[in-house]
Order: sequence, then C-alpha cells, then structure tokens
Amino acid sequence: MVESLGVTVVLADYVVGASFDDVPTAVVRESVRSLLNWAGCAIGGSGHETVDRALAAVSPFAGEGVARLFGRVEKTDPLNAALLNGISSHVFDFDDTHLKTIIHPAGPVASCLLALAEVRPMTGAELLHAFILGVEVECRIGNAVYPAHYDIGWHITGTAGVFGAAAAAGKILGLDRQQMVWALGIAGTQSSGFREMFGTMCKSFHPGRAAQNGLLSALLAQQGFTSSDRVLEAPRGFAHVMSTERDFSEITDGLGDHFEISLNTYKPFACGIVIHPSIDGAVQLRTDHDLKPADIARVELKVAPLVLELTGKKTPRTGLEGKFSVYHSVAAALTYGAAGEKEYSNACVADPAIMALRDTVEATADRTVRDDEATVTVFLKNGKTLSKYVSHALGSLERPMSDKDLEAKFSGLCEGILTPAQTATAIQSYWDAPSIQDAKQLIKVAVKT
Repeated sequence: MVESLGVTVVLADYVVGASFDDVPTAVVRESVRSLLNWAGCAIGGSGHETVDRALAAVSPFAGEGVARLFGRVEKTDPLNAALLNGISSHVFDFDDTHLKTIIHPAGPVASCLLALAEVRPMTGAELLHAFILGVEVECRIGNAVYPAHYDIGWHITGTAGVFGAAAAAGKILGLDRQQMVWALGIAGTQSSGFREMFGTMCKSFHPGRAAQNGLLSALLAQQGFTSSDRVLEAPRGFAHVMSTERDFSEITDGLGDHFEISLNTYKPFACGIVIHPSIDGAVQLRTDHDLKPADIARVELKVAPLVLELTGKKTPRTGLEGKFSVYHSVAAALTYGAAGEKEYSNACVADPAIMALRDTVEATADRTVRDDEATVTVFLKNGKTLSKYVSHALGSLERPMSDKDLEAKFSGLCEGILTPAQTATAIQSYWDAPSIQDAKQLIKVAVKT
C-alpha cells in the first residue's frame, strides 16, 4: 500500500480519516498535559525581548487584530499570532521534548491551532484530536530522519514541526485527502531552521515560523493551492534532500496503533535537554550536602559527546546563550539549586559570582555515556570530593513530572503576568479541555486583562 500510494499520501490519508473515538484515554490525558505545559511556557515567555521585537517588526504589516497573544494584551491576525505565540512558548527553552528526536512537539502545533481557534470554531475535543495528530505527524517524520538530519545541522523542531502544524490545521479545516497531501507538500517546501541559530533569538523563531507556515499551508491547500504529492519520499523531497539517512517505515508503520505524544516529556529546567542530567546531579549534591559556592574548588562533569556539541559555550554573554552552556547551567544549579528562567536571565549570566564558579567547571565527553546520563563531581576546598551519577534526569520518561509538578511549573511561569486567581482558572480550564465547548476558552484564560 505504501509503495502504491506513497508515504505522503498514506500519512495524509491517516490524518483525514482518523477518529477521536479511536484515541486511548491515556493518550488524550497526555495531550492535555502537553497543552498545559505549552501554555505555561507561552505565558511565561510572553514578556521576553525576543517577543517584543518580533511583535514590533510585524505589527505595522499585520491584519485585523482578532487573535490574542498569550500573556499579553495585544491582538494581531491569526498567522502572526501563530508566529508570536510559537516564539513565546519556546524562548525559555522550557517546553516539552520528544526525547527520541529532541523535537519540541507542542510549539509548532499548539501555536498554530490556538491561533486558528480564534476564527474557526472548535471544541476542546476537536482541538485535542488535531493536536494529537499534528504531534504524530511531526514526530513520525522526525523519527524517519533522526539523527542524521539533526547531525548535519537542521533544527528538527522547525523542520518537522511545520508538517505537524499543517496536518493539525488541515484536520480542523476538514481537508480531504488530496488537500491534506498538498498541505504537507506546501509545508515541506517551507521546512527550515538551522542549529547554528541556537543561543540566539532565531531558535524560538523556528517553532513560531513552523506554526505560522503550517497554518498557511493548510489554508492554501483548502483553496486548491497545489504541491507535489510526494514531498516526503521523492528523490528531491524532504527526506532525501535534508537527511543523509532515512527510514520511511517510521512514518507509516503502526499508524493509529501507538501515539508519539505518549513519549512526550516536560522540562524542570529551562535549557537544552542534554544539560538536564548535569543540572539534576548538581542540584542533588547542593541539597544533600548543603553546598555553598565558596566551598567549591572545582567541578568535573562526565557527559555524552552531544552535550559539548550542543551546549559547550564556555563564556555565554546573554541569557539565551546561557541555555546552551553546560558550564553556566551547572554553576547556577550549584548556586541556586534551580535552573529556571531566572537562572538564565542576562543578569545571572553576567553575575561575577556565577562567572567565577562557571570557570571552575570542566566537562569531558565520553562516548560510553548516554545523552540522558551524567556524572557530576565536586572537589571541595577542604579536600573532600563529592560525586553524583544521574542515570535519568528529572523530567525524563523514567522520572516523569507529575500533574502537580506541571501545575507548579505553570504557576511559576505565570507569576507577575497573571494574577493567582487567573492562574488557577487557567490551570483548571486546561484540565477540562476535553469537555469544553469552545476552544477559545483556552485562550481567554491565558491573556492579560
């Protein structure tokens, strides 16, 4: 069937024909957790200068202000709302992670759907189903090309995310099979995002643009705007042009039998996921031994090679760069016992005390160490040595964040933006998402008044 119809057509056919009744209850619950986590990140990041600058750039050219921005009072058109909410949700690097591909699934898909919800009525159940399908599409495409696609420099959240956003929006718009194929093709020709941009404002631009471009793809396809029917598998299509290796069975096998959103994880630390084991170990050592920065002579890390490849910035200059510095992250974790958005502010990165401790941190890449493990060793000035091995960091599938953990994270991100009462209402609204009649309620509770 795959060979006769083609991978792109098979995937489109699945999305068009999928029924919410066939989605297991546990999968629906995970989609709610994903949306709750995404919304908190979008609200929390809403005041970042990256969002301010993007909004200032697009506002003079935006359409009618019918779509609201999470955590803000401004309105814009749906396409720009998808862009800006996508940027906001990823700017702290605090959003969800599909560990198999390091895709941040919710950013492109949720940002797209909630912008579309402003102008296209949908229930909470319809939104959740489209969200689940969008995540399925982006993560299956990611599975097919990871790690080769990522290794050559593509930011997979942007490149795969645009497909997920297009599929999700297309499901809500009721696209037929041919239109869905076109939507995926239009999305594919806009697939982009370079890892070179990590540590700059462009990193969060990638999921925002994927959300915006995915929504545009579905809208164009709805109007009969054509594309190739083989965007994924063609010799000059996505998988062959943008990856040195590919496995199309990852896209087509078991469609509807298992759901990639079940593998979603949520970050307790606001930085690149590969740093999390080192941070976790540092926090545990600080807590267990009541460590103070003044007690520490030096710190040694044994980490996976990917850690230094992605987060080897020894002298970050900004908070965004700090998120890609295992050295800063461990210094902040040992100092504050945390690595939230406050620990990645410009001020924290430039703090002389943090910088002094950061300079004592040494990291060694070891090919026998998995991406999700690390050993943190602290040498004290009194001659003692303390060490902590982390096999799986907090927030991983093996040590998942609970519902209460997600609520606490959401509340912390909303502090100073929404009132405590608004925050409580927002949390409850997201838990109630499967039963709400108007998905716009999920936007209403997440904006400043």
